[in-house]
Amino acid sequence: MNLARFPRHPLTFGPTPIEALPRLSAHLGGKVEIYAKREDMNSGLAFGGNKIRKLEYLVPEAIAEGCDTLVTIGGVQSNHTRQVAAVAAKLGMKCRLVQESWVNWHDAVYDRVGNILMSRVLGAQVELVDEGFGIGFKESWENALEEVRKKGGKPYAIPAGASDHRLGGLGFVGFAEEVRAQEAALGFRFDTIIVCSVTGSTQAGMVVGFAADGRADRVIGIDGSATPAETKAQVLRIAERTADLVDLGRPITEADVILDTRYAYPEYGLPSAETLEAIRLSARLEGMMTDPVYEGKSMQGMIDMIRREEIPAGSKVLYAHLGGVPAINGYSYLFRNG
Repeated sequence: MNLARFPRHPLTFGPTPIEALPRLSAHLGGKVEIYAKREDMNSGLAFGGNKIRKLEYLVPEAIAEGCDTLVTIGGVQSNHTRQVAAVAAKLGMKCRLVQESWVNWHDAVYDRVGNILMSRVLGAQVELVDEGFGIGFKESWENALEEVRKKGGKPYAIPAGASDHRLGGLGFVGFAEEVRAQEAALGFRFDTIIVCSVTGSTQAGMVVGFAADGRADRVIGIDGSATPAETKAQVLRIAERTADLVDLGRPITEADVILDTRYAYPEYGLPSAETLEAIRLSARLEGMMTDPVYEGKSMQGMIDMIRREEIPAGSKVLYAHLGGVPAINGYSYLFRNG
């Protein structure tokens, strides 16, 4: 496998820390040891997050092509658009963000706090578009790209989540290589890796990266999209493409992509009572904040699987914290009493 031949523009602090979660582990019976890899602490760029790791591999192409504007799309409280805005500011580029109404949530300040607030402070041009959720290419994004061109700019197109892009899976191939180095220092290997999956390239990159040592199917994606057929197909497609890019040496198959569809309810971006319980549990036992859209649902899934003993006793589990916490500000009413 050859990741090193792809240019990478460093935007992160370096390897993200792996933190033991002993109180959560004990609370769930003490049979499984839980650790978190803190992608939410990976960069000084507007609170960082998993998209920064992906953008490190897209940025060299944007620079080489002489682009002056990063153009991307997400929901109103998109973590991805906030991270693109921060990267654009760091590079001295302009940023055009299309923010669609992907979440059926109507908090009075939803479009003025959290991620979108930071994107505006970072200087991005934010356009609110009343279109629903979908992980495919959207017309509003294509229109924004064309507008930049008409005004004499040179846009660099970044799809939702930096996912369905030729280079979108590379960052999390690097995640797996980083984990292997950390495992060598820790003296053990993780049996299960838990990650939330929506636009797909985070899980896809992990699948390829961990396939290198036979653990592709130990990456358990927790669907947060509530459109699981689309998400699984996209994870598989991105993983197949990424495996070819890095010369994995074997094809990725459908059996390599595990997507647990039990926890995305009631719909994308809306937390269930069980999601809220998981957010409070990890906060009160470990001081680790998660969010209602992504990490709360993957935390819920991991907790439920451990309680059901679907993760065998003696396992060491790595929970990937992808850095979605700023969105919690848009759900303030749910947490008015803690």
